[in-house]
Amino acid sequence: MRFFIIIFLFISSFSFSAENIELSKAPVDLTDNQSLQRGARTFTNYCLNCHSAKYMRYSNLQDIGLSAETIKNDLLFTGNKIGDTMSVNMSMKDSKKWFGASPPDLSVVARSRGADWIYSYMRGFYRDPTRPMGWNNTVYVNSAMPHILWELEGEKILNPKTKKLEKFSSGKLNAKEYDATIADLTNYLVYMSEPDQLKRKKMGYYVIGFLLLLLFLTINLKKEYWRDIK
Repeated sequence: MRFFIIIFLFISSFSFSAENIELSKAPVDLTDNQSLQRGARTFTNYCLNCHSAKYMRYSNLQDIGLSAETIKNDLLFTGNKIGDTMSVNMSMKDSKKWFGASPPDLSVVARSRGADWIYSYMRGFYRDPTRPMGWNNTVYVNSAMPHILWELEGEKILNPKTKKLEKFSSGKLNAKEYDATIADLTNYLVYMSEPDQLKRKKMGYYVIGFLLLLLFLTINLKKEYWRDIK
């Protein structure tokens, strides 16, 4: 009985917390190579300074239309060879000392958190002088991560009455351009979590087609077999 009560309380608390977080729909399109390329550039220029992606190799970026030369010249910051994984030079000990917690690996964050969560999280930062880094987040309250893209977006503050974000200062991008940048970044993180996703789905259609053909042949074979028996 106690076990079922614990499970009920866990599900109830999860549902309650989920209802209080209004996530925006992420415009994910894994067939858009231009978006994936822009997202890869944003990731390597901003996120890869602290976050690793140890299950992703630079060479995989060739699958989204980037040449080996472009990868080496523009994106290969933490590795020596194009076949290296996207690791970081910062040690876990130093990162924990500086940030209070080690930045997680982002290889499969899109599978664990979901695209909508990432998209909303990166658009939910606001200034909070009570936090060690001076930033807080509406999606992940008291997050240890600072707003690394604040120069692009500008600064926001949280209205204590409406509980909504309001613009405080402008960045290099306007709101529409920043949202597009985050959409590209989210798109890339979804791709990175499973680079062969499109291939897998395409193969799935072939498998289903083969099974349907096999079913058709099996049904006709059965009819032919029973016709001779009768």
